[in-house]
Amino acid sequence: MQQFQEISLNALWKQNPGVVQLLGLCPTLAVTTSAINGLSLGLATAIVMGCANGAVSPVRRLVPDEIRVPVFILVIAALVTMIDLTIHGFAEPLHKVLGIFIPLIVVNCIVLARVESFAAKQSPTPAIWDGLMMGLGLTIVLTLLGGMRELVGKGTLLSGIDLALGERFAPYVLHVLPDYQGFLLAILPPGAFIGLGCLIALRNWISAKNTSSVKPASTAAAKPAH
Repeated sequence: MQQFQEISLNALWKQNPGVVQLLGLCPTLAVTTSAINGLSLGLATAIVMGCANGAVSPVRRLVPDEIRVPVFILVIAALVTMIDLTIHGFAEPLHKVLGIFIPLIVVNCIVLARVESFAAKQSPTPAIWDGLMMGLGLTIVLTLLGGMRELVGKGTLLSGIDLALGERFAPYVLHVLPDYQGFLLAILPPGAFIGLGCLIALRNWISAKNTSSVKPASTAAAKPAH
């Protein structure tokens, strides 16, 4: 249980792929024009990471070192193809919006990095959990960034939910700022860089604050009683 807790903490906070490791910046910056887009791509990536780790871990000792990277990429490519076809079959409008970034999960640094550095050295259960948690950590960042850009850029939240879940969900779009004229910069590429920078700064500020609050307490506990 302690191992799974450490994996979760590392994935969601200490080694978050979106705001700490800064891996997969291309889809992070390109797709997050809305919260739904970020959430959809993040969940697709999380499923691929969990399945890829689970597929590689049992056969890690059977794959020669000389060809391990091509084998890992082949496994990831097969899983991404399944996800791509599934989204295309059940949510074609969303598939058109995400476009090339679904197939590009194959070359996403996050996926291959976790397969190479963790799944290839661990048993299946921790490997699958690591993939899912790393994917979830990225999903949270993508959703937050997409929500920020959508809110500032268009004054709405959950715009495009009908693309993922069908037309009957169109009324669930939240018009947070009625009659808002929009701020175009937020949904353009510069807005992605600014928004991601704000998330990184917020994460670093919280981490620094927690560290500074722990140090005085530990120092006080270390002082001998007189």
